[in-house]
Amino acid sequence: MSSDGNKKQFWKRNTTKVPGSLMKAGNKPQTTPGKPKKATTFQEFESITSDAWDVGDDDDELLAMAAQNLNIEVVMETANKVIENHSKLQEKQQQRQRQQEETHPGSDCRLVKSQSEAPIGSPKDELRKLSWSGIPRQVRPITWKLLSGYLPANAERRESTLQRKRQEYFGFIEQYYDSRNDEHHQDTYRQIHIDIPRMSPENLVLQPKVTEVFERILFIWAIRHPASGYVQGINDLVTPFFVVYVFEYIEEEVENFDVSSLQEEVLRNIEADSFWCMSKLLDGIQDNYTFAQPGIQRKVKALEELVSRIDETVHRHMQQYEVEYLQFAFRWMNNLLMRELPLRCTIRLWDTYQAEPEGFSHFHLYVCAAFLVRWRKEILEEKDFQGLMILLQNLPTMHWGNEEVSVLLAEAYRLKFAFADAPNHYKR
Repeated sequence: MSSDGNKKQFWKRNTTKVPGSLMKAGNKPQTTPGKPKKATTFQEFESITSDAWDVGDDDDELLAMAAQNLNIEVVMETANKVIENHSKLQEKQQQRQRQQEETHPGSDCRLVKSQSEAPIGSPKDELRKLSWSGIPRQVRPITWKLLSGYLPANAERRESTLQRKRQEYFGFIEQYYDSRNDEHHQDTYRQIHIDIPRMSPENLVLQPKVTEVFERILFIWAIRHPASGYVQGINDLVTPFFVVYVFEYIEEEVENFDVSSLQEEVLRNIEADSFWCMSKLLDGIQDNYTFAQPGIQRKVKALEELVSRIDETVHRHMQQYEVEYLQFAFRWMNNLLMRELPLRCTIRLWDTYQAEPEGFSHFHLYVCAAFLVRWRKEILEEKDFQGLMILLQNLPTMHWGNEEVSVLLAEAYRLKFAFADAPNHYKR
């Protein structure tokens, strides 16, 4: 296998738009002859950064082999080899570091440590790089479990981890679920029971079996997190995990699938996996749901500040007609844009959120800013408060797909690159 610029990335038949992987050999931009360039966001990024996201040569050989014959067995076997290679290299470096510390006791080994760690990313970092621009449906379930930290990188430990965590979850059900009708829990359960039918137009969520699953997941999470308890909005965050983990067991589209036709053990596995991965997500944004939801308050304020810098005209237009960001963006933060996008787009968005460090907290801010400015023309055409609010609460994304989400993420990445490390740089 040659190591020229034509090598394909893991699970990619064609090179896609991903930060740092924009140029082929020879540093020539990739274009499609005869077609206009649709997005310039990454082209701007290219001019000021090097390609830091290339996989290593040895791993690239393995990844290109997987792309030649794309199926889940080959993909996961190859991914495991990449992870194993990185684990071995890290073990060797840690061993060298220990030897250095033993040879020079009391010396400052921080430089040795930083030098030994620098060339190699963790296995999860490799997987993040490969997942940023979208994950194929057939490998999405296991990839999400790995990226969320629910499954360990070590393949030999995965099955035992799954068994243990699934048993632990259903232990919570046995221990706590009967208390849903107790006086001090019944308000929580009642609110969950009311909210679930309102959640989504997707037929899947309205099926009785699915409603039962969601009620258990949300109730157990709420009583195990008394600092926040159940807050409206958390219910939406179960859906993407549940749908993706159903994909693991079916080939048809999930919208019209009868979940009750799944074997009971399979449905239990999906429920437990959804609970744990939702919990992992919420661990990073729990201040969104504690008393007075301070996390959301801060993020909405940060969004307003960011938009005022990146598009002052839009910002002043909103001010002119007295539109407060909290009036529309609270929902964007509370539901992670799930109410603004079709479910298929949310799932694609979450591929990147899980691949991006602090994706659900930090990067989401830039996605919201890019999302708002995406509707610049429509916003500026509205000349009163009511028209602006109707637009912002009903943005026309029904027919969006992967291409629109990819452009949105590209613009968000550009904004993050420009503003994240120098937040005051563009202040007037």
